[in-house]
Amino acid sequence: MAAKISHADVEVGTELPARSFPVTRATLVRYAGASGDFNPIHWNERFAKEVGLPDVIAHGLFTMAEAIRVVTDWAGDPGAVVDYGVRFTKPVVVPDDDTGALIEVSGKVAAKNDDGTVRVDLTAMSDGKKVLGMSRATVRLA
Repeated sequence: MAAKISHADVEVGTELPARSFPVTRATLVRYAGASGDFNPIHWNERFAKEVGLPDVIAHGLFTMAEAIRVVTDWAGDPGAVVDYGVRFTKPVVVPDDDTGALIEVSGKVAAKNDDGTVRVDLTAMSDGKKVLGMSRATVRLA
């Protein structure tokens, strides 16, 4: 695969299509099985509250992975992501109900580099709180 977006067609300020990602307790159980991260803060409400959390929280790397989907969907190729990093600022709290939580992600091209890459800055929010800080990806475009 190769990126479907042309570097020549992108300008600083270009906004990527925003996405929302629902997260339920079942989502967390599936992610725990796939990742091998069975830390009880991600599935046991009693334990999460005992260690000072408001409730069960989503895995940080799960949150990070959902956020980068905005970039990979836009570019058309997950392999176009050259570099990606975030700071975890707030947890995604996932209540034990039929709704769960929602991770809302938007992105914008913040820099256009001469080497055919762009820097995309992402904003990831849940329950009105920014859950990822300094969320940036370098993407090689066509």
